[in-house]
Amino acid sequence: MRLGSNGMDEFGFIDRSTSNAEKYTLRQKLFGTEAVQPMWVADMDIATPECVMEGVKERLLHPIVGYEMMHERAYEAQIGWVREHHAFAMKREWLSYSPSVVASIGCAIRALSEEGDEVIVMDPVYPPFYSMVKNNHRHLITHPLQQDSEGIYRLNIDVLRAQITPKTKLLLLCSPHNPIGRVWSRDELTALGTLCLEHQIRIISDEIHSDIVYQPHHHIPIASISQAFLENSVTLLGPGKTFNMAGFSISTVCIASKELRETYEKERSRIHWGDGAALSHVAFEAAYTDGGQWHRRLMEHLNHNLCLIEEWAPDQSVITFHPPEGTYLAWFDCRKMGLGDRELREFFVQKAALGLSPGLSFGKEGSGHMRLNFAVASEKLKEALVKISDSLKGNGYV
Repeated sequence: MRLGSNGMDEFGFIDRSTSNAEKYTLRQKLFGTEAVQPMWVADMDIATPECVMEGVKERLLHPIVGYEMMHERAYEAQIGWVREHHAFAMKREWLSYSPSVVASIGCAIRALSEEGDEVIVMDPVYPPFYSMVKNNHRHLITHPLQQDSEGIYRLNIDVLRAQITPKTKLLLLCSPHNPIGRVWSRDELTALGTLCLEHQIRIISDEIHSDIVYQPHHHIPIASISQAFLENSVTLLGPGKTFNMAGFSISTVCIASKELRETYEKERSRIHWGDGAALSHVAFEAAYTDGGQWHRRLMEHLNHNLCLIEEWAPDQSVITFHPPEGTYLAWFDCRKMGLGDRELREFFVQKAALGLSPGLSFGKEGSGHMRLNFAVASEKLKEALVKISDSLKGNGYV
């Protein structure tokens, strides 16, 4: 156990039910009851790094919190982090502020395509990928990710090629992938990037989970593979997942191509979301400057929790689990339970008292699955796994 200056175990249980945390506040609306352990939203029930909180406290010693520019030190800190962790040498002029990855996706879609153009999205995937395409009046092309003989989800380049038309202008890449936990290999990314170049399709790559990856896997930014890929992609990054600071609403957009960057900046200026908030700037800089040791401890904790699920899963005859290569999200295949998606969701709510993300919300290929966020205190994860086991046994699933 490691205690912070406030005496709190940074990876122990923290009660968020009184903090207006989304996963708690929306229990009644989403699950029809507050009597569920919420393990759905992809933020962590883990203390935000002490270096971030101390940086914010120090900034608040100044009596004015007004309009402020993002300090160059903050961008340089992120550039250094990405270079060290992912061997991707970004330049300062490539980067701009965004309040969120989802906002960046919408802005990039509007900047780099026209209404009626086609955008490729892989199914299953984080739900805003679908809504950003539809809400911006583009045509959605869904590419189904299929499991191979080992249960590993793969994209199929031949099938993808057949889905492309002259109207296909963009591909949204989730890397690492939420909810299936894939960390795409260099060969997979190279094949995908090459196909997009052949058909003049721009890649918008959401890499917000890039720092949550388990050995022996390594995250590879698609823009780092070749100069051609760099010039053909928009990379979305941020500290929200890595350091559990989504509430600061800060991320960055990396665009190396001068042409794409100028086109994107025109749309960003039209929206005018400014340069962000003063406290977010400080938190961002502190995380990327001083958060390295905390991140290493976090990965040890997440690895431990992942091992708990791996030890538990073989005894669950009707739930299949393949450990994620990245993210802190467990993707449970529950199709052997023989339930429809509504009934499956109700089973976990009513029988196990757990609030998980239903697989169908991630697309048609997610049917029959449930997503569990295991970035919690280990004792809370153990409680959740026992609840699932007991519910299965108590309802005739053996």
